Amino acid sequence: MNCKRSILIKLLLLQYLSVLCASQDFDFFYFVLQVSFQWPGSYCDTQKSCCYPTTGKPEADFGIHGLWPNYNDGSYPSNCDPNNPFKQSEISDLTSNLQSNWPTLACPSGNGIQFWSHEWDKHGTCSESVLQQHDYFEAALNLKQKANLLQALSSAGIQADGGSYSLSSIEDAIKEGIGYSPFIECNVDSSGNTQLYQVYLCVDTSGSDFMECPVFPKGKCASNIEFPSF
Repeated sequence: MNCKRSILIKLLLLQYLSVLCASQDFDFFYFVLQVSFQWPGSYCDTQKSCCYPTTGKPEADFGIHGLWPNYNDGSYPSNCDPNNPFKQSEISDLTSNLQSNWPTLACPSGNGIQFWSHEWDKHGTCSESVLQQHDYFEAALNLKQKANLLQALSSAGIQADGGSYSLSSIEDAIKEGIGYSPFIECNVDSSGNTQLYQVYLCVDTSGSDFMECPVFPKGKCASNIEFPSF
């Protein structure tokens, strides 16, 4: 009887460890900076409605969409730990910084909490093996500052002025500024113009250093795209 009980306990432990490892194992992060969602010049001129956050109009800058654990085959884990939901109290010291750099334009107007909660529950919980909640959001803020996309683009003469730029020039400018190739995602505005939508950068499993992407998301842009004005 004791032997059977011991075997059962071992099997349950192995099963638990297997689930735990599967939920927290990943190969790299996608760090995604939004243009069309967070940049009023391109988000608000699509068919979607937009609302400024309750904290006011965002600065003329890229906004964080998320920091997403990913696998080298292009798939990704999600909602890995329902027992560790978003807790606003854990990031209280980061709130002001998050409202500036990780705002939302979703309607109705909000203060960002719902957006951050979604990102933590869906993606952040899958990084718990290396990043707890505070670390996760702090890592994203540090990466945005480190990337400094506006400076990288501006140095190459690419401005958020509504003009059309070659996709290759945007990619080259970001690679020159950061040191690694980005993936550029586009969308189409209400007039049918292709425009800059999101920039994907890859980050190692520490959540602190950029790296070359093992795989890019699916999709492609036109050879020339607009960079909408703010």
